[in-house]
Amino acid sequence: MALEHAILVSLLEQPGSGYELARRFDRSIGRFWTATHQQIYRVLRRMEADGWVAAEEVAQDGRPDKKVYSAAGPGRAALADWLREPVEPETVRHELAVKIRAAAFDEPAALTALISEVERHRDSHAALLARYLHGEQRDFPDLAALDTRQELQHVVLRGGIEFERMNLAWLDDVLATLRRLADGRGGEQGTGNGNQMTESEIC
Repeated sequence: MALEHAILVSLLEQPGSGYELARRFDRSIGRFWTATHQQIYRVLRRMEADGWVAAEEVAQDGRPDKKVYSAAGPGRAALADWLREPVEPETVRHELAVKIRAAAFDEPAALTALISEVERHRDSHAALLARYLHGEQRDFPDLAALDTRQELQHVVLRGGIEFERMNLAWLDDVLATLRRLADGRGGEQGTGNGNQMTESEIC
């Protein structure tokens, strides 16, 4: 998926200025597609030049006029084409997981530093989960009254909530394991010799 597609989805849900669009990414769209404000403005200008979005000058009392963007015909057509394309399963690159495995080949004291690192990750995921849950209560107070657009927004949010719950459960497991090993209740650290797994056995 390109940033253009995420912008088109947002503008179809509600037209807005570049600033308003950037705020939406901060508030909700960033749950599944992150972008800096500079990236959004740059891509939005290119989409306008390509005819994917249309801009209308809107007067504001006591403030400069603002450009309000909406999805144009070519943009809608491009989004429709993209919707019909297959999406490949995403590959995962998880640096923390590699670091955890690498700890077997460092000094035992390194486990303490790794515990602090995992705790930092856990705090970050816990804060994100709290944000998601707050957003769910704020944006979807009456689940029985959701229209199609809101139903689809909510199911994406639910995916984010469950993903963060999974992350927290795994990080709690990692912390329990690291603390047990740091207390000397684990097996010997790996040396790179013996008991080596084949590539097919590695998770």
